[in-house]
This record gives sequence, structure tokens and C-alpha cells, in this order.
Amino acid sequence: AFFRLKLMSDRKRLLSLFGELNIANQVTLLALAEFLHARQDAKVLTVQRIERPLVETVMGALKRLTATYPMLDKAILLDEASRLSSQHVLQGRAAPAVIDELEALFLRYYEHYKTANV
Repeated sequence: AFFRLKLMSDRKRLLSLFGELNIANQVTLLALAEFLHARQDAKVLTVQRIERPLVETVMGALKRLTATYPMLDKAILLDEASRLSSQHVLQGRAAPAVIDELEALFLRYYEHYKTANV
């Protein structure tokens, strides 16, 4: 997870600390902030495109989607992904339909992730 300054007091504190640093440390802090920003942008955009096989199990789809979207927090997706997987295993829902919904779920969370981290 990325450190994000959410409160105005945190932003003010950061600016105050920055102002108290000598020039060399200000340059270093700015370079670090730019590095972290660039790394964050790269992570947001790093989707590992893995083609969906013609025949795929629900578990295989979960593994593929997890590898496709490595930046997503799996714990956040777990509840909905488990519900969909259970529909297949316990209720006999067809795997392709469940996989379609899993793909939509991961894409929805990725779009939310991009919005929150860009």
C-alpha cells in the first residue's frame, strides 16, 4: 500500500519539516518523492496481460487474474471472488459465466485502484 497524506495536518507537517531541512536534504527529499511517485505510476500501469485459455477452471482463472493484476490487494477481492467461486462449486453455476464475472470484478477493482493512485 502507498503512504498517502489524507489529512491537511499531515500535509502541513510535511511542508514544515521540508522547510526546516537544509538545501541538500530538501533536494534529497524531493528526489525521493519523485522516485516514489514514478514507482507508483509504474505499478499502477503494470498489468500483466495473460490471455484467457479456451478451457479454464475457476481456480485457474483466479490464478491468472491474480497474476494479471499484481497490484491489487487480494484481501479486498477475497469476499466477492469467494462468493463467485462458491456459486460454481456449490451451486453448479457454469465456469465460463463465473469466470466472466471474475474478470469484470478484477477489472472494476483495477479501475478503482487506478483512480485512487494516479
